[in-house]
Amino acid sequence: MVFKRPVYRVLAVMAGLMLASCSGSDNSAFGVAVLGDERGVLSGDDLSSTGGLLVHASTVEGLVAFDDAGRVIPALADRWIVTDDGQSYIFRLRDGTWANGEPITAESARRAFRAALQAVKGTPLAMDLAGLDDVRATAGRVIEIRLARPMPYLLQLLAQPELGLRHKGEGTGPMIAARAGDRTLLTAIDPVQLGMPAIDRWAERTRRIELRRLRGEDAVAAFNEGSVDLVLGGRIQDFLLTRSVGILRGTIQLDPVIGLFGLRVMNEQGFLSQAANREALAMTVDRDALIAPFGVGGWVPTTRIVSPSLDGDLGTIGERWSGQTIEERRAVAAARVRDWIASNGAEASRPRLTIWLPDGGGSSVLFERLSSNFAAIGVGLDRAEAQEGADLLLIDDVARYPRAAWFLNRLSCRARRGICSPEADARVADAAVAVSSAERAAMLTEAEAELAGANVFIPFGTPIRWSLVRGTVSGFSPNQWGWHPLMPLAWLPK
Repeated sequence: MVFKRPVYRVLAVMAGLMLASCSGSDNSAFGVAVLGDERGVLSGDDLSSTGGLLVHASTVEGLVAFDDAGRVIPALADRWIVTDDGQSYIFRLRDGTWANGEPITAESARRAFRAALQAVKGTPLAMDLAGLDDVRATAGRVIEIRLARPMPYLLQLLAQPELGLRHKGEGTGPMIAARAGDRTLLTAIDPVQLGMPAIDRWAERTRRIELRRLRGEDAVAAFNEGSVDLVLGGRIQDFLLTRSVGILRGTIQLDPVIGLFGLRVMNEQGFLSQAANREALAMTVDRDALIAPFGVGGWVPTTRIVSPSLDGDLGTIGERWSGQTIEERRAVAAARVRDWIASNGAEASRPRLTIWLPDGGGSSVLFERLSSNFAAIGVGLDRAEAQEGADLLLIDDVARYPRAAWFLNRLSCRARRGICSPEADARVADAAVAVSSAERAAMLTEAEAELAGANVFIPFGTPIRWSLVRGTVSGFSPNQWGWHPLMPLAWLPK
């Protein structure tokens, strides 16, 4: 397979539209708010927050990138070939320079790529990339990534912000960031500055992005007041705030994402020491009723760890307890609670657990519903002030690629996010060296079954990701990754 692109990395899908005449257009800064726990200037060095990742992706591009619709497009590499066996990706780098003016070469890109891999070492993303075998500079501007096994979603992984390439500490855009008070200003870099052909009337066709990190209520207020035209990074804890958005001001856009949304069991002491008791908690959750107060259309509940019907799903794992009503499930769960109390002697009392949820009105609704669910089987629930020491922790992560391995890697022992299953990890390791795709799928299915049996995670359903979008905004599209890059927003609409 061969993939090509125009000479400049700018979003190929948008290029034809945006290179049309824009005379008379307003190229003042475009206001964007990204939700965060606290106010503050966003930095591309902060890879732990949505805002930080947006700035990083805008200023440090990788071999490939995402467009506004979540499709992989060229970046530092302007074309690539995938060999028939799926175990070699050959990238031809664009003709241009790094930010410091030095030419982009295969050897300098190889060093930058190796440095990016080293930077993510020890993270779940590194586990996703475990199939990479070698990176070679094969010609002046050609590098080859060799794989130990086929990785059908390698390009999606290479487009992740964390795999942006720096040369001598600097990225190559496509934007440059500057601080302006409590805001970050991002300006599209003229291609001439990076050794590429000029684009006519560049300055008239692009605008700056003014990025602010705001708490939920402040971001929604800024949208309603008109000081920002786009709000990104919405999650369930702030979803109820969208009720204040009038229909004339804009629309609420939901991303069709998949991922992990549920409770991770963080310790195995006391009541949580037994897998059957942890299962009792999962059995008592009424998933539809849990999300009903939010009125999210199309939300899909699940009792599975891996989202159903993904590529490679053998279909042998179904929804748990599907033959039981919620009342029947709770009767079984309540009996286990009573048995645990009885087995712990006369001094035993009703078990009480702590749960950590992020701040926000949506989290308060979740807590009330979960408290009621757990009370139905005789388990008390208190809200923890911090993640550290909590018995249960809300996990709300969007999958970076649609395969079982992503889910299993996030719940592995190496991820260090609560109790885990070494047996499940062993099956994932077996899958990594499996000869055939069928064998690999079978091993991953066994891993999911092991995790489900260990009851280390209580799934609710798909994560909720939302944005507020003014009707005049272009360069934004809901997509399966919940990722909305800033460069498409820098193009002025017609």
